[in-house]
Amino acid sequence: MNDDLDLVIVGAGFAGLAMLHRARESGLRARVIEAGSGVGGTWFWNRYPGARTDSECYYYQLSFSKELVQEWTWSERYPGQPEMLRYLDFVADKFDLRRDITFSTRVTAMEFREDGWDVTTDSGELLRAKWIVTGLGFLTHPHVPEFPGLDSFAGDLYLTCRWPAEGVDLAGKRVGIIGTGATGVQAIPIIAQEAASLTVFQRTPNYVVPAQNRPLEPDEIADLKARHYEILAKARGHSFAMPFDPGHGPAMEFDEEERRRIFEDGWARGGFRFLFETFDDLILDPDANEAAAEFIRSKIREIVYDPEVAELLSPRGYPYSGKRPPAGHDYYEAYNRDNVTLVDVSAKGAPIREITPAGVRTADAEYEFDVLVLATGFDAVTGALTAIDVRGRDGLTLKEKWLDAPKTYLGLTVAGFPNLFTISGPMSPFANLPVCIEKNVEWIGNVLDHARAEGVRTVEATEEAEADWGRRVQEAVEPTLLTLGEGVHSWFTGANIPGKAHVVNVWFGGANNYFAACDEVAERGYEGLRLTR
Repeated sequence: MNDDLDLVIVGAGFAGLAMLHRARESGLRARVIEAGSGVGGTWFWNRYPGARTDSECYYYQLSFSKELVQEWTWSERYPGQPEMLRYLDFVADKFDLRRDITFSTRVTAMEFREDGWDVTTDSGELLRAKWIVTGLGFLTHPHVPEFPGLDSFAGDLYLTCRWPAEGVDLAGKRVGIIGTGATGVQAIPIIAQEAASLTVFQRTPNYVVPAQNRPLEPDEIADLKARHYEILAKARGHSFAMPFDPGHGPAMEFDEEERRRIFEDGWARGGFRFLFETFDDLILDPDANEAAAEFIRSKIREIVYDPEVAELLSPRGYPYSGKRPPAGHDYYEAYNRDNVTLVDVSAKGAPIREITPAGVRTADAEYEFDVLVLATGFDAVTGALTAIDVRGRDGLTLKEKWLDAPKTYLGLTVAGFPNLFTISGPMSPFANLPVCIEKNVEWIGNVLDHARAEGVRTVEATEEAEADWGRRVQEAVEPTLLTLGEGVHSWFTGANIPGKAHVVNVWFGGANNYFAACDEVAERGYEGLRLTR
């Protein structure tokens, strides 16, 4: 048993790297356990064609070091996966973080004993540490639907989130892809350029706004670097942790022509700016939301040549942002290609019945493929944590505790699981994650410093604080339209996973308000935490 550790960190993505750096600043003996063979987390595993950020580079980065901000230079507005991985490699190398990371190793079990944790890995190693911090991310545990006959497929089968590092040669291949969420939206245009044919199986169409990606100019890069901490402060004051300006006010206070002009401007700006910088009530007012939704549908009709295909691609029956809104890179344009076919597998269309040795059989046809790609998403938010056998007081597992709904305090701690912290855990903000991660890391680091200074043995959320935070999470989403996404299998509510509790599992009360709540807890002597000396 290795019992000389203060802290075990699970995961070496943004969160794990930032936490390791913070732990070193406090003089803690820390070790990171990472399943991949390198750093990167999401950006290590998701190597599928077209993978890139949906947030602009200059606020999708770490900020704990001024040198880090100044020395790294981004090449384009929305970096692709290779550039993101190079960036995180740069972070690890600059701060010599790899010497405290164990790669190609999974944590299989964690059990609380007395005032610390026993951590078991798949290599058989047993570690002992006082504190545990997980940095596992919202979207990391793959979900593969139980399609009958999946194992029978005779061609090549790939999960987008486990794409081979060496790539896949799709030239001349008949390819099928199942899923049109954020991943599918990115992968489809690139696969379409490579494959002989691409058949897209769509259950629910998405509202896709173009990212409007482009290279960054040298003077633009210099300006962004010079203003970085001003930009960061603005992001920390934004409801989704992005340095955006407010919208123009309530959408329905404008006439149709002016509304259209503002939407056109948002479309030209691209990405999440369409949602946040056009009008302030798109996720609050049904009429405003429908105006935005119809604008996007009108754009689909303009772009896609075939009216029937355009109609299939046009979302209806749920609000814009009811599902996680993707940013597109020539997504709708891909359906104008002669080698791309769209198949409606919704309940109203022809649902998938089974996977056959030759391909996919729907309710009314069979399609043959050389390659089948599953872009079927994740057991989001809780899945990566419950996949580990985590046992707190009296042997209670996280999976048992969260059977009916996730329960946390601030998304950071869990009653009954002392000395365990979860960076961007369940019921924390769904927002621009690097900004949220760094605020979480700061808060956790300060708790650990306080505990050492005061001789605290265990830190644990109280049941009352946990229950109160749960109520606040549910109350925060009630004024919005976001819960209407449950009818379209949104991971916001766990509705994409059969048998999973369908409750809101992220904070929608504003990242800025969440940061304020965390600061207030600290200012009140870590109110809501049980500190045992």
